[in-house]
Amino acid sequence: MNDHSRIFDFLQYQLDTFPKADMLAGKENGSWKLYSTAEVKSLVDRLSVGLIKLGLGGKDMTIANQDKIALVSKNRPEWLILDLACQQIGAALCPIYPTTNINELEFIFNDATVKLAFLSGDDILSKVSSIRSRVPSLQDIYSFDEAEGASHWTTILGPVDYTDLLRLEKIKQSILAEHCATIIYTSGTTGTPKGVMLSHRNIVSNVLNSKKSFPFEDNITARALSFLPLNHIFERMVSYIYIDSGISIYYAESLDTIAENLKEVKPNLFCTVPRLLEKVYEKIMAKGTELTGVKRKLFDWAVTLGNQYDNRSNMGSWYNMKLALANKLVFSKWREGLGNNVEFIVTGGAACQVRLIRIFTAAKIPIYEGYGPTENSPVISVNCQRKGGTKFGTVGLVIEGQQVKLEPDGEICVKGPSVMMGYYKRPDLTAETIIDGWLHTGDIGIFEDGQYLKITDRKKELFKTSGGKYVAPQPIENKMKESPFVEQMMIVGAEQKFVGALIVPSIPNLKEWMRQQQISFTSNEEAIHHPAVLDLYRKLIDSFNEFFNHVEQVKRFELLPNEWTIDSGELTPTLKLKRKVIMEKYKDAIERIYR
Repeated sequence: MNDHSRIFDFLQYQLDTFPKADMLAGKENGSWKLYSTAEVKSLVDRLSVGLIKLGLGGKDMTIANQDKIALVSKNRPEWLILDLACQQIGAALCPIYPTTNINELEFIFNDATVKLAFLSGDDILSKVSSIRSRVPSLQDIYSFDEAEGASHWTTILGPVDYTDLLRLEKIKQSILAEHCATIIYTSGTTGTPKGVMLSHRNIVSNVLNSKKSFPFEDNITARALSFLPLNHIFERMVSYIYIDSGISIYYAESLDTIAENLKEVKPNLFCTVPRLLEKVYEKIMAKGTELTGVKRKLFDWAVTLGNQYDNRSNMGSWYNMKLALANKLVFSKWREGLGNNVEFIVTGGAACQVRLIRIFTAAKIPIYEGYGPTENSPVISVNCQRKGGTKFGTVGLVIEGQQVKLEPDGEICVKGPSVMMGYYKRPDLTAETIIDGWLHTGDIGIFEDGQYLKITDRKKELFKTSGGKYVAPQPIENKMKESPFVEQMMIVGAEQKFVGALIVPSIPNLKEWMRQQQISFTSNEEAIHHPAVLDLYRKLIDSFNEFFNHVEQVKRFELLPNEWTIDSGELTPTLKLKRKVIMEKYKDAIERIYR
């Protein structure tokens, strides 16, 4: 194993071991711009020196004294270049979601006393400019794009002489594994953001332990596509695995261009959240329903086979032969859609529907689900590539270096080198969360077969009906979202007599059904109030209710006309439901359920 103790050591390791022509790649004016390892190293060093000359970094490394630099940008090569430059000089990087609202942005900038802000895009620039006068610590704003009202980031990159490099080297040597590398503010589905302080040791240990456990093989010809926000510790930690394994990182232009970018980059792997896999699956299924005749029969036959797939038992030679044929005739098209090169996909951030993992794995696109909170840098467990390392419906085996115990109420607690230093300026919260070295995750889980961790719910999301019975919303929502007619759903019913549901229908599938039934309508609003539509959803809910005990069954529901999004405020940046926001926004609908 390579001896790394600080994050920037990964960059040096790649330069010494397998320097690449395309360490990083981003789309600029319509074509891919490649950055070699040597070029990245040079830019990182020049940026480090430039920041030192601006009076940043090189301070004593107590968290209070470290300079804080904010980064508000979509994924692009400059993101990691700035990240590594901050690490080298001992400045704590505070990455912030581009979608963060203005009040939270102002809170974070002031809470962290941010000195410099780096950003991309005009909309982010106008957000940051509008709070500038209310953030006394903020000295300057730099943009990765040419923009009015901000200096271009390259203005910091002056010529670097031997004395500068000597000074940088001295600072680098003073940075220890236990020093804080980054403060990540978690948007939290409730309350003000909390700054999670992660040290070099926290992150580096998670990189090396994840790499060993999964395992990630060194592969200097491989490419990864990166589109999960780097503000999220998972994509960032995985980026360091890529650097340490010689895997090139290509940045998707946006979430909307992933389909084209997959075809251009032909990646070997990528990380995702379940919501995006659901979208890919829905697209494939929609295309399938357009087929006719023999092609349609073939498609349906392959899907049925895929849905029977079990990775833990030999399905027999007859099944294996049929699956091989389905892979050749039907699933090969699915793989083409992902660039034809994908060896595996890693998913996390929320529960993934088992049927997606099952069918994609049957189609030779293995999906490995993992789990871990920001506070653990993040990975606690993951389904592994080795034999017996995977069990569908679980978040896999606990990775090396982590100890996990379940509290009597099922809460998952973890101890090990990846547990955060604490919440910035919040010793009170830190003391509630880390007890005797054990991080209390707030997730409830069980071990299947004594070794595969399965998340059953969020402690905070469990609620009691007025009859005093506990209900876990996530498993019910995930099951019902298996219907092609259900796009999104949220279970309600705290302190009520029964469980209800808010449902966002899949409008394209619903429209198609109405067309077949010869029901005309002018708007989504009209469609969701049509008696035949309400009857369709009633029957659908009843068919799913059979999977749940009496208390958990959905008795009444309301259909909603518009999809929940990050922009409209119902989803967090990692596409989790903001339950409080939805409860507030749709309180009329919820009142109708219980009227």
